[in-house]
Amino acid sequence: YTLKVRQMQMLEQADAVAINGAGLEDFLEDALCGTNGVIDASKGLDLLENTNGHHEHHDGHMHGEDPHIWLSPRNAKVMAENICNSMCVLYPDHAHTIQANLTSLLSDLDALQAYGEEALVDISSRELVTFHDGFSYLAESFGLTILEAVEEESGSEVSAKQLISLVTLVQEHHLPAIFTETNGSVSAANIIAAEAGVPIYTLDMGISGKDYFDMMYHNIDTLREALN
Repeated sequence: YTLKVRQMQMLEQADAVAINGAGLEDFLEDALCGTNGVIDASKGLDLLENTNGHHEHHDGHMHGEDPHIWLSPRNAKVMAENICNSMCVLYPDHAHTIQANLTSLLSDLDALQAYGEEALVDISSRELVTFHDGFSYLAESFGLTILEAVEEESGSEVSAKQLISLVTLVQEHHLPAIFTETNGSVSAANIIAAEAGVPIYTLDMGISGKDYFDMMYHNIDTLREALN
């Protein structure tokens, strides 16, 4: 990702910049050097190991920990609290309003977690094959297991041997569906779906500008429909 000139100017002028953290914004390291304060929303979170053992970020570096922390409602609560605490220090005159907004948000996140637990309590399968390695926190939040997470990018397409292995995995575990990501490649998923005779469902990581709660409720409802 390349920052635009306007974005660079905004960073330079900002009182603080809130980032997801967990290594996701390593590519911003130089750009944030002159920023007065960086709020790391991932502070205090226990990170999961990346499903495939590594994750390639925009800067090309490899990281062993999964940075997609926001896909867990409980993690989102910690992230919100981290941002709130820093904002209250920066803007003490508005601390009461910021704290009130946090209380409301935490209540909504608790409701989201409860909805997911209830919606997914009686599904027929609790195992997933996904065509992106970023759904570990979502799965963990609701007691699901990712059997395989396939990263298919330009220049690293899934091999014939891998395709056969994945078809066998889907069939042996009697998986009712496989899952792609909204902005991800679907070529390998289409082959496996056809060979294994299962449908494809799409999950959202929330990187396309959709409202967080709309995205998360969509994911829960999609999992419930696909895994019943």
